Amino acid sequence: MLRIMASFIIGMALMPLAQSKEVNDIEIADSIQVAEQSLVLNGAGIRSKFFLNLYVGALYLNEKSSDADALIAADEAMTIRLYITSSLIDGEKMSEATLDGFVKSTGGKLGPIQKEVEMLIGAFRDAVENEDVFDLQYVPNQGVSVIRNGEVKVLVPGLEFKKALFGIWLSDDPVQDDLREDMLDED
Repeated sequence: MLRIMASFIIGMALMPLAQSKEVNDIEIADSIQVAEQSLVLNGAGIRSKFFLNLYVGALYLNEKSSDADALIAADEAMTIRLYITSSLIDGEKMSEATLDGFVKSTGGKLGPIQKEVEMLIGAFRDAVENEDVFDLQYVPNQGVSVIRNGEVKVLVPGLEFKKALFGIWLSDDPVQDDLREDMLDED
């Protein structure tokens, strides 16, 4: 019996511990489950404006990558998780900022995805509060689920929409350059 317990204790000591990363006092999990698959943390950083930290953004992928163009185009499961860290963000401000991000990521060509953009923005208009967690979760053949604090708010279909959405953070003209670099884990 003693030998079995010793083997168990040694085995437990050798098991890798669940890892996480801390950004702006937010614990960021090293992996999440999406559509029955495990996605790994690619990178995470802080969105700030006028010296105020607004949210922490984390990018989860099937496997780590720093190829932004390939990630934007990819038709595979991925998630951007936003941890709201400022009481200055509300539904209206989040909606406006998201619309501005879509304009930038599409070069002003919103026409083909206008309906989908409105669906997403509608999910933010309900309410956004400090300490909310939003998952923008893309699953092929389904679309992007907007999940607020574990509750699905809306499912927005379409790969073209996903490309524009992820382009907000990952395109050559992102919402914030250093946040893009952190999400892509570029040093």
